[in-house]
Amino acid sequence: MSGAAILNALGEAVRPAHARIPADIESAFDYERHAVHHFEAMAWRHIQGGSDRNLTLAHNRAAFDGLHLLPRPLADLRGGHTRLQLLGQALAHPLLLAPVAYQCLAHPEGELASVRAAMALQAGYMASTLSSHTLEEIAAAARAAMQELGHGAPLWFQLYSQPAREHTLALLRRAEAAGYQAIVWTIDASIKRSGFALPPGVEAANLRGFPSARQTSQAGQGAILLGTPLADAAPSLADLEWLRAQTRLPLVVKGVLSPAVAAEAVARGADALVVSNHGGRVMDGVPAPIEVLPAVRAAVPGTPLLLDSGVRCGTDAAKALALGASAVLIGRPQLHALAVGGMLGVAHLVHLLRTELELAMAQLGCARLEQIGAEAVWRGR
Repeated sequence: MSGAAILNALGEAVRPAHARIPADIESAFDYERHAVHHFEAMAWRHIQGGSDRNLTLAHNRAAFDGLHLLPRPLADLRGGHTRLQLLGQALAHPLLLAPVAYQCLAHPEGELASVRAAMALQAGYMASTLSSHTLEEIAAAARAAMQELGHGAPLWFQLYSQPAREHTLALLRRAEAAGYQAIVWTIDASIKRSGFALPPGVEAANLRGFPSARQTSQAGQGAILLGTPLADAAPSLADLEWLRAQTRLPLVVKGVLSPAVAAEAVARGADALVVSNHGGRVMDGVPAPIEVLPAVRAAVPGTPLLLDSGVRCGTDAAKALALGASAVLIGRPQLHALAVGGMLGVAHLVHLLRTELELAMAQLGCARLEQIGAEAVWRGR
């Protein structure tokens, strides 16, 4: 006798990924609309949710939508392309797949499907510390795809500091040995609320054997957060200096909104920054990354800046590039596409976003990325 059906948030049986992309999917928003049918209900709420009242989550999109692009016809578009150099590495376009945890929540192949899609579409890929496949398995899948296709893209490892430095260092050394080309150190998400319990069969594969950093104190028993081991282990400038001394790989610091913190991070050894509020999942009531991007750019001239949180279409990427970003990261839409269409879905998503970006560039009169400047954003009165 079979067990009860696993239900999605609509109270229906969870649908498996499609073998072919549904004909009505033409954007990342369409993938999100379909994806609710393909996730277990609690997993969907976890993925879609933000912090507290979801104000930051909603504002990330509103901030993009509140910016307008100014078309510039009559420009010479001959010889145009979307290629760029980032940290000495060549990319075919400025759309990278963000480090998204536990991708087996979306599809049985999880990160292995996503990284294959990334290599096929030449999108830089960031593997999460909290991936549901090991960093070695993800790197092997990327190498196999590159060998088969004859092309690929940079592969970076996103690092969460562990309570014990020897465990952080172990992750770093594994990433180096596996061939990752940069370390993306996330600094803004060590302390956040999370009530989601992983379902059977899904785990943080890279952390097997590591002690848990989960807060265990309870109300009425003294300290709530401050003064506890969890708060004491939050990333610090001393940790940044230590990490910088441990590796020759490019070091990207992810989770920066403050121009002052951006300048301090670069002064202590960061090679690039990700301007991010973690998709609205950490703290409610903070500005959208696209809003603070110009100020961060002014604080760290010459430092590569990437941006995430709310990117859903190619025009979002164009707005970010116009205001000082070198590239953007795609987070939740990656999971939506993975759940709906597996590897094919993620590849299709990247193709859609790149097409939208190139259409926007053509309308803006920009044949190359470096031509997208602040004048492309309409300020008005």
